Amino acid sequence: MSNKQTPAEFEKLTNFDKDEFMRRAHILGKLGEEDAMEADKYCRASSRVIQAIKAAQIADLWKPKAYGGLGADLKSYNEIIRTVSRYNITAGWLTYFYSIHEVWVGYMEPEGRDKVFNDGGLVADVLAPVGQVERVGDTYKLSGQWNFASGVLDAGWIGLGAVTQLPDGDAPEYCIFVLPVSDCEIIENWDVMGMRGTGSNGVLVKNLTIPSHMILPAGRVLGTGKPMGGNYDAAEPIYRMPFLPFFAGFFPTVALGGAERIVEEFQKRTENRVRVFTGNSSAVSTSSAPRVLAELKMRFFEMEGLVNRYQTQLEDWLAKDQITNTDEEKAMMFGLRGAIAKCAVDIAMQATQMLGGTALYKGDPVELFTRDLIVLSSHGSHLYEDAMTTYGGALFGGPAHPVW
Repeated sequence: MSNKQTPAEFEKLTNFDKDEFMRRAHILGKLGEEDAMEADKYCRASSRVIQAIKAAQIADLWKPKAYGGLGADLKSYNEIIRTVSRYNITAGWLTYFYSIHEVWVGYMEPEGRDKVFNDGGLVADVLAPVGQVERVGDTYKLSGQWNFASGVLDAGWIGLGAVTQLPDGDAPEYCIFVLPVSDCEIIENWDVMGMRGTGSNGVLVKNLTIPSHMILPAGRVLGTGKPMGGNYDAAEPIYRMPFLPFFAGFFPTVALGGAERIVEEFQKRTENRVRVFTGNSSAVSTSSAPRVLAELKMRFFEMEGLVNRYQTQLEDWLAKDQITNTDEEKAMMFGLRGAIAKCAVDIAMQATQMLGGTALYKGDPVELFTRDLIVLSSHGSHLYEDAMTTYGGALFGGPAHPVW
């Protein structure tokens, strides 16, 4: 792993400063780009990227102000994630995850909130409800293996999904169990085609006691805008939007930044490319490259428009303090995420096929970004077929997806 030092120091901020955070986004993105192949080889972000994420106060962007949160806004946050992702998709993914995971922490019991926020460790999660729970008096014993825990190797805390019945509930319900990463066994099984730098390994928990204040009954709480136990500022943005569309709302931005980089790379290398099988002629004047570039640009503009539509909807809900949405609205946001992810992969594949052998070598930006975008598109929050089927059904009065 890299022994190089982070080449920048960041002043401690107490309020959000967009210009400063855009500067930090460029620095963080460049570090991710420089260390991309190291991260790809070792299946985790470089120490420099993690140090920069911590030093740049990325985790403070959505944290409640009472715990040192900076008060980011949706548009600026979107630009930060897009900027980092344009340099390196996995660095953009971790910038997003290590900031957005603070949101559900803000819904925990005050004692649990205090414990996680005051500790200062980065937060990971796997929200799939695959855990097994046994109640013992006032505590709960958690067991299970969860995969796809992005950034877990560098996190201090993790939230894990499971279903159990709580004392004040009348049926089993979906909960997030929050525990120190040190209480888990890390299963280093993240050896995949792309997004390797996210370090999305598995975690194993065996019969671990979890106190009640570290259990978030997410199924009943996250749709209310009211955290457990009160003691919160209702003016905070995280309590004034529908949780899931907000929480999953920046996967499209990561994809947008990655697709933007591929289009830039395609144009740059095509301008000076010659075709050896046609007498070293210019690719611009003797091939379909200009048409392909135009198509890539149009597809990218489509992506940009869909991302803007998604963000505008979040802003509208925030302005109205609307914390719930209809099945059709929820399904529409799922559909938008799915369409954006598919656009990104389409752009990557068309660019790769047109560039041919020049884009196939390991570590080439187009090769790396294409692999990353393919794997990004497989995340459950924006699987294209599921998204389209759900949204189409909702338009005819059917239900939204039970999760997404």
